[in-house]
Amino acid sequence: MNNEYDQERFFEEYAKMSRSREGLSAAGEWHQLKPLFPSLLGKAVLDLGCGYGWHCKFAAEQGAVRVLGLDLSGKMIEEAKKRNAEKEIEYRVCGIEEYEYPEHMWDCVVSNLALHYIEHIENIFQKVHKTLKPGGVFIFNIEHPVFTAGVGQDWVYTEAGEPQYWPVDDYFLPGERSTHFLGCHVVKQHHTITQILMGLLNNGFELEAVEEAKPSEEMMHIPGMKDELRRPMMLLVKAKKK
Repeated sequence: MNNEYDQERFFEEYAKMSRSREGLSAAGEWHQLKPLFPSLLGKAVLDLGCGYGWHCKFAAEQGAVRVLGLDLSGKMIEEAKKRNAEKEIEYRVCGIEEYEYPEHMWDCVVSNLALHYIEHIENIFQKVHKTLKPGGVFIFNIEHPVFTAGVGQDWVYTEAGEPQYWPVDDYFLPGERSTHFLGCHVVKQHHTITQILMGLLNNGFELEAVEEAKPSEEMMHIPGMKDELRRPMMLLVKAKKK
């Protein structure tokens, strides 16, 4: 997994995003992701790719007694400790692929917009299943395969500069995609819907919810937001360990 988030320029641009400044309330997918969480009262929660720690803070506020936030970026972890420190939360610089995943440790594992950086996503599903307690829940938000499939991950524009259509190319060829995000070169991994959903089912999970993120009614009043209805950007999944 690459670590663009420790690059100074990238981190500075990321800090300007509304979700970075304002937290979960400014995350376009939160109105759909929040209802997927089970009761966290008295639970142990693992956050894979925790970023600024917003979901860790949410878990602590919901009554979780132990929360571990992992992120490969030291800059992200530093920011999480400053913004979202709670006595129940531990933050650790650690990649998703490097974590030890102790058996039957966690009641809930969450990952928000991090798994599209992982090449062998099925291996992570297997490890998450191992580390969840029986009946534990895995909730994640990943860039939608329609979004990651295109090489440029951008609209095709008219001569006037208006979005014309969203290109989907080489959809059935999973693997590395080099693109630009926040003005920087970023490497992501494209996974098909089949890889994601069957990867969960083949590793002992039971699917409880699959949603494609779209703007809330309130966000639809923001100028330019209607274009977001023309392309799926995020895929939200809730899976339970049998």
